[in-house]
Amino acid sequence: MKALPLSLTLPRLHCPRLPAALLRATALELAILAGHLLLYPTGLTPERRRRVHAVPSLPRARADVPTVLLHGFVDNRSVFVLLRRALARQGPHHVECLNYSPLTCDIRAAADLLGRHIEEICERTGRPGVDIVGHSLGGLIARYYVQRLGGDRRVRTLVTLGTPHSGTTVAPLASAHPIVRQMRPGSSVIEELRLPAPDCRTRFVSFWSDLDRIMVPVETARIDHPDLLAHNVQVSGIGHLALPVHPAVADGVRQALESGVSEAGPTGAASVA
Repeated sequence: MKALPLSLTLPRLHCPRLPAALLRATALELAILAGHLLLYPTGLTPERRRRVHAVPSLPRARADVPTVLLHGFVDNRSVFVLLRRALARQGPHHVECLNYSPLTCDIRAAADLLGRHIEEICERTGRPGVDIVGHSLGGLIARYYVQRLGGDRRVRTLVTLGTPHSGTTVAPLASAHPIVRQMRPGSSVIEELRLPAPDCRTRFVSFWSDLDRIMVPVETARIDHPDLLAHNVQVSGIGHLALPVHPAVADGVRQALESGVSEAGPTGAASVA
């Protein structure tokens, strides 16, 4: 795997030892789930699209790259309410959330649809490309678009949050759903993503948590590919649902997007609980 030119610094707070850390993470997951269920109806409809213009007061690299947020399995754009606000606080910047159908049954088809959405965004905003932040399945769909459908010509940086890059074995009974089967280790989609990608231009930043109970094993949320410019950031003390809402992770995402992954730095690790 190529060394990624990036330096990310997340707050290093005290993380209790297991099982206390796991209990805290589980309590936080349940609280987030309850809050998200209340917000879920607000994200069912697509957001209104608008044309944007360049912002001369901002550095060109920051102003010219819209950010696209892509949710996970059976979710919608409401999961990004806090992350979107965190990105917006950094100044004028175009951020869009894309919904794909909860009935989606194929990662390849979803990636093709994502590509069409991104072409429309580039045409509407007048920008040559975008950054993408994908949570869970959303990150896998975006990676397939980038790596297998030529999306690297449009995507500058892809940030994934708890994405099963090598496949997850959680909840075997859920494999009745076709798209869950595609997220299993050894599926045809996962194997396609292992194929050589020597000319891929997109930079990848993958956030993975040591207490993510949806990613089994947790290391599956890391990107491990010899041809990709990838940087893995370990987050300690939070679970799967917390990744798109935790302020420390949001700060790390903001750093990744603002830097454009342009400065050398080591693989990151952080405790946020």
